Amino acid sequence: MSKKVAIIGTGFSSLSAAIHLAHNGYEVNVYEKHDRPGGRARQYSAEGFSFDMGPSWYWMPDVFERFFADYGHQPSDFYSMSRLDPAFRMYFGKDDFIDVPDKQEDIYKLFESIEPGSAAQLEKFMEGAAYKYEVGVHDLVHKPSLSLFEFLDIKLAKGALKLELLNDFRSHVQKYFKNERLRTLMEFPVLFLGATPKNTPALYSLMNYAGLFLGTFYPKGGFFAVIKGMETLAKNLGVHFHYNANVSNIEINADKAVGINTDAGPATFDGIISGADYNYTEQKLLPKKYRNYSEEYWQGRTMAPSSLLFYLGVNKKVPSIKHHNLFFDQDFDAHAVEIYEKPKWPTAPLFYICCPSKSEDGVAPADSENVFILMPLAPGIEDTEALREEYFERILDRFENITGESIRDNIVYKKSYCVNDFVEDYNAFKGNAYGLANTLKQTAILKPSLKNKKLKNMFYTGQLTVPGPGVPPSLISGQVAAKEMIKYLSKN
Repeated sequence: MSKKVAIIGTGFSSLSAAIHLAHNGYEVNVYEKHDRPGGRARQYSAEGFSFDMGPSWYWMPDVFERFFADYGHQPSDFYSMSRLDPAFRMYFGKDDFIDVPDKQEDIYKLFESIEPGSAAQLEKFMEGAAYKYEVGVHDLVHKPSLSLFEFLDIKLAKGALKLELLNDFRSHVQKYFKNERLRTLMEFPVLFLGATPKNTPALYSLMNYAGLFLGTFYPKGGFFAVIKGMETLAKNLGVHFHYNANVSNIEINADKAVGINTDAGPATFDGIISGADYNYTEQKLLPKKYRNYSEEYWQGRTMAPSSLLFYLGVNKKVPSIKHHNLFFDQDFDAHAVEIYEKPKWPTAPLFYICCPSKSEDGVAPADSENVFILMPLAPGIEDTEALREEYFERILDRFENITGESIRDNIVYKKSYCVNDFVEDYNAFKGNAYGLANTLKQTAILKPSLKNKKLKNMFYTGQLTVPGPGVPPSLISGQVAAKEMIKYLSKN
């Protein structure tokens, strides 16, 4: 008789763990408080518009390919993709923007046109970034980070200096480029890691390699298509899904997590993996004596930002924007200070606009646009409807001034989402959107452990443990947690 494992949540990491365990012969039951899978990657539809509620950048396609290949499939078995060209647009001011092309040779030409000599510098930069990507994404992030000894193998020891763990990302970029617009272009990918360039290890130049050279893609149907593909694969492997099943507590017996209680009643298991918010799992679902960390510990963590989001339906076409659009017309460092050092609603925020209707007609009615706006915001900050509206108007003013395009009178649908919603929907610690910031002091073994140190058969997965925030890391996190569960169950 196969052993039974419960998984809490249906985000990328939870689905990944469920698939890996089921593929290896375990009976898996997944519990989700909402009526559909996805966690932050849920989809929301209204009045003919379909919105991805969270992730929108499909980077690191090789991670998705390797994930599905582990189970005898490829992404195209579950969803189709298009490669975006331009990959994205970055605005620096009124009618001042860069369209970042898809092809490498065109990227080199773009850099050279902005700063003579920078094409050669970019080639040198990317040579190191490619090495970091190979080691970081194919090796480092697959380690459970339960012991320092995991990182003492020959390959990593020889390449330690090339990985530049002790150098900061901002200084690394500035060694290669002088032009401020190019520096901004190279620094922006670390925003996905939830930290400022000066506090992010230079290791993460691997993100530049992923974003600029491996391509930016769009899965038809949005990111939810990836979630649905994973759910289908999991079901084909025999995973049982329980929706509208909020977990109220975890049952303990003899230093083991033996069961969970939901609205539908109790259920017993041989092991539990929580893909729910790590802090919430420990502080709310476990008795105090079985928690890895205290509330004081969590208060001392550097969290990635929360976000103010708007999902808009616009009843006309908006030619001035591309699929992905970054508005860097204000001081990034000043905004970062108001996220990380002196938390407050930002004075002059940067923001991002996604318009998936540029790539797929089905996400909006005919002759309309699906517009998603994101403004990074300090976690744990006050969130009121009045503040949301104030910043909505400010963002629209900036957008219309910079692009010369008016959309205010064409908005036929609008929904906001912010700190309070992240807490309500995901039990997110401080209402964070991205998890734990990838600072040096919160890297690898310095992240919250994926293993419960007091319960032999309980593990954690997702953006608050290894390897960290982002969709590709979450896929890997689920597999890593599942492998550790298998190690335990195979011996007990």
